[in-house]
Amino acid sequence: MSSEQRRAATEAEAAALASGIRLRIIRLTFSEALTNKELAQRLGRDPATTLHHVRKLVETGFLAAQPPRRGARGAREIPYLSTGLSWTLDSCGDQDLDQAMLEAYLAEIAETGFDGVHQTRLVVQVAPEERAELETRLNALLEEFRARPRRPGAERTAIYLATYPST
Repeated sequence: MSSEQRRAATEAEAAALASGIRLRIIRLTFSEALTNKELAQRLGRDPATTLHHVRKLVETGFLAAQPPRRGARGAREIPYLSTGLSWTLDSCGDQDLDQAMLEAYLAEIAETGFDGVHQTRLVVQVAPEERAELETRLNALLEEFRARPRRPGAERTAIYLATYPST
């Protein structure tokens, strides 16, 4: 989805996304419904704190509760799945959201380790209209892969992309 097709986040949506933990919860529940307890374990956080973030994401439409299931000890658990709403929003340069994205990325890299990370850094010289074209084409490529149907056994791959002026 190009940035032209995305809509500006509401104040409540922007506030919900302005948290590295919440962005990580959205990523973790992208293709697998997880309970609050499972999320807390994966994030290394207290379940009560995680529940606060989960509730905020449900309230703003970023997570949807799935049918309850029975846990290991027979307790009723509610799994949550990402709605994909975050992909349809334009952050419009919201600095809190930008900071949260960087925070989430750094936490995920620290968790993953550099063994599985493939990085590149490139500085190009482009005119302002070419920069817009570059960003549009990069977004189109990401949207193309995001829109592909989910396949069993496919490997989840995270991408962090930033463009910025190089001084």
